[in-house]
Amino acid sequence: MGIVDNKILFTVVEDGSKQIIETYIGEYQNLMALLKDKLYLDDFGECGGVGRCATCIIKTNGISGKSTIKDRNEPVTLSKMGYGDAFTRLSCQLLITKDLEGSVIEILTF
Repeated sequence: MGIVDNKILFTVVEDGSKQIIETYIGEYQNLMALLKDKLYLDDFGECGGVGRCATCIIKTNGISGKSTIKDRNEPVTLSKMGYGDAFTRLSCQLLITKDLEGSVIEILTF
């Protein structure tokens, strides 16, 4: 299985602007790291990916598989911020897998 087989394409929406992101499985530790690196986001992912600070909140549309499951610190952190729906996530808790293929990720600011 080469890089071409592992290619993942998805759309990121930031401040109303859309951008197609191309990556591959294993290129980044998680979605937060990818977004910080490719989009140069200020004050994003302040806790470094442990799921506690809620500075990497996103709204997802079209993710699938195991990526739809919230675990570890994510449910508690999101509930403290007032988010209880299935589509609001912490990007640090999403791995770069084929589950992201074709999805739309909106970066939430507050």
